[in-house]
Amino acid sequence: MPRLVMKRAQQKVGLPPGTLVHIGERKTEKSRITILDYDESQFEEKEAKAVEECFPFKDKPTITWINIDGLHDVEVIEKIGKQFGLHPLILEDIVNTGQRPKLEDFGNHIFVVLKMLYYDKEKNELEAEQVSLIFGENFVISFQERVGQIFEPLRERIRKSKGRVRKSAADYLAYALLDSIVDNYFVILEQLGERIEDAEQELAASPTVETLQTIRVFKKEMIFMRKSIWPLREVVNSLERGESSLIDESTVIYLRDVYDHTIQIIDTVESYRDMLSGMLDVYLSSISNKMNEVMKVLTIFAAIFIPLTFVAGLYGMNFSFMPELEWQWGYFAILLVMAAIGASMLVYFRRKRWL
Repeated sequence: MPRLVMKRAQQKVGLPPGTLVHIGERKTEKSRITILDYDESQFEEKEAKAVEECFPFKDKPTITWINIDGLHDVEVIEKIGKQFGLHPLILEDIVNTGQRPKLEDFGNHIFVVLKMLYYDKEKNELEAEQVSLIFGENFVISFQERVGQIFEPLRERIRKSKGRVRKSAADYLAYALLDSIVDNYFVILEQLGERIEDAEQELAASPTVETLQTIRVFKKEMIFMRKSIWPLREVVNSLERGESSLIDESTVIYLRDVYDHTIQIIDTVESYRDMLSGMLDVYLSSISNKMNEVMKVLTIFAAIFIPLTFVAGLYGMNFSFMPELEWQWGYFAILLVMAAIGASMLVYFRRKRWL
């Protein structure tokens, strides 16, 4: 958790439960509220300038989707909570962006927290934001940290009345939002997979310190994805197997499909983690082999020069009565002997296949 987030979390120490304090990075300048109200025959879309514009939709028989981008304006969230009868602890969890994915059933509405992932190509890193969903009999309220495009295809389906979303209740809309987030995980994994393959090729060709750093970044991203997706499996399973009257039997089939996708994503993440662990082992083995090659060359040079150093040291002693000192060809003979020793050792090393 970033240091700034930790400092903001410390501000809540000692405050009563349900106190709304935004904990997290501010990702949008101003909160944005959009409303989609529809049924099979009619559709209305608007961007609310004030949160009070959402209140008349509470008691309408149509399905209403209220989306709030920006969690730093706690007054907006507090007003929404009072109007729709949300528990203060729900509102507290919404503005605290460090939540673990979870599900809570309050009878007349269900609260879901999960993580939405983005891949920033410019920064070449994985980013995340917390998404909170609350759905009741005829409404869905979604809270995002910033304006995004992941839900835009769903909005377009609602506008053009494609699929069964306009013919279904709020539980199907909640499923569609959940499915959009889960499907985006596949996109993220595909992008990460391409980067991992590039790193694997670089590792096979010429591994460097930057390669090691890249592998470590990937491992951190896989750990983060695992922390985001493993609890999501429990959330979807609870929705699928729960006995809430808010979830129709026909929607359970679609939730089961999301559950299968979640398992598939978890398997892919685990495969990438194993692959990265293997790549790290290959990198360490490669560096070790390079070090061994260097040490082998240095050892061979040392082994050749040890007898030559002995000969040179022997004839470098300052004794007056060494017999070879007065010999006319002694210098050249000693050089020839030293060359023969070096050549014979090289031949020996080659026969032993040490070279």
